[in-house]
Amino acid sequence: MMTLGKYRLIAQVITAGFVLSIFISLSVSMLQAEEPVIKVPAGLDPIPFPEDNPATKEKIALGKQLFFDKRLSRDNTISCASCHVPVKGYSNGARFATGFKGQKGGRSSPALINASYNQFQFWDGRAASLEDQALGPIANPIEMNLTIKEAIARINAIPGYKQQFQKIFGSEATPDTLAKTLATFERTILSGDAPYDHFKAGDKKALSESAQRGMKLYFGKASCSACHVGPNFTDNAFHNLGVGMNAKQPDTGRKAISKLGGDHGSFKTPGLRDIARSAPYMHDGSLKTLKEVVEYYNKGGTSNEFLDEEIFPLKLTPQEIDDVVTFMKEGLASTKYPDHKAPELPK
Repeated sequence: MMTLGKYRLIAQVITAGFVLSIFISLSVSMLQAEEPVIKVPAGLDPIPFPEDNPATKEKIALGKQLFFDKRLSRDNTISCASCHVPVKGYSNGARFATGFKGQKGGRSSPALINASYNQFQFWDGRAASLEDQALGPIANPIEMNLTIKEAIARINAIPGYKQQFQKIFGSEATPDTLAKTLATFERTILSGDAPYDHFKAGDKKALSESAQRGMKLYFGKASCSACHVGPNFTDNAFHNLGVGMNAKQPDTGRKAISKLGGDHGSFKTPGLRDIARSAPYMHDGSLKTLKEVVEYYNKGGTSNEFLDEEIFPLKLTPQEIDDVVTFMKEGLASTKYPDHKAPELPK
């Protein structure tokens, strides 16, 4: 027969096992709860979320609906996705964006891929965050041409939207919460996990021989990495490449924002992830292909008194030009491209 002491020992073991089981269960639940709402592809840094706008699945879903909703334009014909088309690298595949009643601006649609990491938004950097950027195109008279007051009234008149805003923010839509939802969705437009990332991780078969030669040139003789650097292949700075500077009235670019003479004709360095999708190129869409872009750099840009010091003749051979293009097309194309489709919109 067991002694009382043995019974107590068995009871202690059973209790300890039960407590351990609960502890493991709770730990697993906590880990699951801490999984990121937005999964960052290989090769990219963690997403820098604003403290007052953390991501949630509900907020992302709402922002996606609004991104594709043409009711945010004056005549219900244009959405954010009209100028930032998913299959076209989140640009629009044309030299200039086409807005309200066919109006066109003087700059190309900036690609939104990896915009989460941009320190400035728009070609001239006039917005400091995605939240600051989000409402500009809606109110712009040559883009969506709808006042923010009218946009908010439209949203709150749609029961499906009103209910979602109430659930997420505890109130009807406001300019602030509209900007936050759009910005949160835009942070899901991520491109990484490309052959270049696999090559860096040790898979030496991830890049073709031409792409490998192009990669060496990119970081060497071609000097691409002087500006297109880091995980997102941009220095987040502004440079005068000479593009459009021979026009009668050149676009002043960053100077209009900074008021600094040295910024005359300077524009933001775009990231290069999935760059092959977002032709044409440059702030004015004047170069149709990546080969034209590399050839433009190879000749040293267009001379002007504000030309960036990083721009000079590269003396690349035709084969070297082709190899650099191959690296960008092949090496920087994501294996998991964020090809978002238009969702069902609320009524």
